[in-house]
Amino acid sequence: MSRAGESVIPVQSGALPWRLKGSKKAQPTAEVLLVTGRRSGRWMIPKGWPMAGKSLADSAAQEAFEEAGIKGRIDPEPIGRFRHIKQHLLFGRMEVDILVHPLTVKRELKDWPERGERLRKWFTLDEAVTRVDSRELAQLIVRFGERLRTSP
Repeated sequence: MSRAGESVIPVQSGALPWRLKGSKKAQPTAEVLLVTGRRSGRWMIPKGWPMAGKSLADSAAQEAFEEAGIKGRIDPEPIGRFRHIKQHLLFGRMEVDILVHPLTVKRELKDWPERGERLRKWFTLDEAVTRVDSRELAQLIVRFGERLRTSP
């Protein structure tokens, strides 16, 4: 609950789409899929406002489909959150907290709702860390990579 005079930071849900790339002979490499912002052109994860009737994780999966044309298994447990400065059409510059859920990508579609509005690209974890503007998001990607390396 916020106190009088305090502002409440709105929450968005985000997906960290990932896959293992490589053959069974070679050590697979973890990659994450980033998309560009419609107006900014900066590399970011798919994200958006919570959707009525959907959990934050399911909202994140829906955003990943709409923004990046991917489908997969969303983890209901977020791996963390980061603060993002958003340029909202009506409200101008605003801060939002983005709750991030890993999404294991199973399918990449050739066509999707925002195909002509954004680019999508796979990056190694190390590359993704250098491409995103948010230091907090970069740290989440690093922690996610560490989690992948230590999981059975």
